[in-house]
Amino acid sequence: MDKIKITHPQRDSDFVTGAYSDGVAYNGMLFLSGQASVDFATSKFVLGSIEEETRRTLDNIKAIVETAGGTMDDALKSTVHLKDIKDFNKFNEVYATYFTGIKPARTTVQSVLGENIKVEIDIVFKLPNG
Repeated sequence: MDKIKITHPQRDSDFVTGAYSDGVAYNGMLFLSGQASVDFATSKFVLGSIEEETRRTLDNIKAIVETAGGTMDDALKSTVHLKDIKDFNKFNEVYATYFTGIKPARTTVQSVLGENIKVEIDIVFKLPNG
């Protein structure tokens, strides 16, 4: 089975962000790169409160997983980087609304993040048709 590149459906195809893919599907699994509060149509970060950035980040993740044929409930493991760990409770309230049933396993750490973003999330999914 070959690796399949999965791209956010609104990504500006002329904008090269680096040596990575939004997601890679392989053998029924989807591995997402760290996602943030980006407007993919303009390729610009959209800064705001931790709640606003978390929502936009998870909406971006949702769009990528749906492009690959999955749903947020197919999430197995996430890693979350917060600029300020004091934002954890506000972040967690928004994060919890994106998953029903069994929530993915998760690691959350405070990290130095670029572009003044407050949150970056990567998730591993098991695709339903994998």
